[in-house]
Amino acid sequence: MKIIIEGAGEVGSHLAKMLSHEANDITVIDTDAERLTKLSAAADVITIQGDPSSVDVLKKAGAASADLLIAVNPFVPQSINLVSSLLAKKLGTKRVTARIDDESYLAVENKLMFKDMGVDLMFYPEKIACDETIELLKHSSTSDSMDFARGKLQLSVFKVDEDSPILDMNVAEFTSQFSSVNAETQFRIIAISRRDQTIIPRFDTRFKYFDHIYIISTREGMKNVMRFLGKSDVEINSVMILGGGQIGSMVADALSKTVEDVKIIEMDKERCIALSEKLPQTVNIVNGDGRNSDLLVEESIKSYDAFIAVTGNDEANILASVVAKKFGVGRVIAEVENIEYLRLAEEMGVDAVINKKLLTAGRIFKFTLSDKVRFVKYMNGTDAEVLEYTVAPGSKITRETLKDTDFPSNAIIGGVIRGSDAFIAIGSTHIEPYDRVAVFALPEAVKDVDRFFK
Repeated sequence: MKIIIEGAGEVGSHLAKMLSHEANDITVIDTDAERLTKLSAAADVITIQGDPSSVDVLKKAGAASADLLIAVNPFVPQSINLVSSLLAKKLGTKRVTARIDDESYLAVENKLMFKDMGVDLMFYPEKIACDETIELLKHSSTSDSMDFARGKLQLSVFKVDEDSPILDMNVAEFTSQFSSVNAETQFRIIAISRRDQTIIPRFDTRFKYFDHIYIISTREGMKNVMRFLGKSDVEINSVMILGGGQIGSMVADALSKTVEDVKIIEMDKERCIALSEKLPQTVNIVNGDGRNSDLLVEESIKSYDAFIAVTGNDEANILASVVAKKFGVGRVIAEVENIEYLRLAEEMGVDAVINKKLLTAGRIFKFTLSDKVRFVKYMNGTDAEVLEYTVAPGSKITRETLKDTDFPSNAIIGGVIRGSDAFIAIGSTHIEPYDRVAVFALPEAVKDVDRFFK
């Protein structure tokens, strides 16, 4: 696939590295030579220095024959990304996507308007991160989660602590604990993340300390799993947010509608004034340095149910979250953009992390697969992808039961949604046309998985 990426910032560079591994032909446009040099040293891409909204530059990048353009430059007004996308579409690019920074553009009527103009997808990384944060607060017993069909199927990630009841237990033994509730139809362990390795488990695979266990389950099955693990969702009635930037502001606004006590701590005085004018009066805004534990104590951090650190500085977010956890806050979430820090943050006690690059990458990667993919998400702590497919009539996956197919060994079908019913996929399951199917796949298997659903 021929892909043009405009913008070699954090998101653009991550997408370039990720998509180049998929044997795509990647060209990156940016005005900054230093950013392009740094990226070309880390990924197999062609770089072009120039104005992203220049017709000549787009022609030079091959927009006339490109399959996909991703306008993701964070260093220009959103209008530049939109103009670049529209120009590329007129020049012949099959599909175009654009990064925006105005939530009103995502209103249904505006999305339809831009769709009619030719923009296939608009994405707002900070809004995606906000939505993910809200979801993580709802699933407060897990380090990551994903719902299918409004929770009829749920994918949750549980960390194996030193006092975990499943420590040193193998998959077969774990499943046997639920024999009375027909475990194989209620949940399935689809992966284990261990250090830098993602394992598709077998029955004799044992759980080790600090493993992250990926479990897909029906709604009732998840209740049984959580009960056995001694987990329960914490009721969130008060939230302290460190950082009043775009993510912090959107999270506070969203939570103010359902949470009794929302407080933002922001260092910049001018930003505090702007927030006080923008956000509901029920949101408390404090001007101060949240890295100072004395200030956190003064602001009664010990009485809060959740702490969210989204300052834009990874180190500050991680350290402040660790302090919040030590003060007894039940749910702690940190924005961590450096992918190398993700596991470090979890090892230091952070309950869950959000990463704009990974969240955005899933939305974009969907455009490189067949049109039967409904959703793609990268789960924190693993390089694997979770995909949701709508099964096409006559596709390869419908021809045999799962045990009789040659489905890739480094991928697994976890669950199926058929009409109003949701169930766990097992060997005897026969996938039918128009089923919605949840798949967990390692990167090298994604293209092969895609062929089963075309």
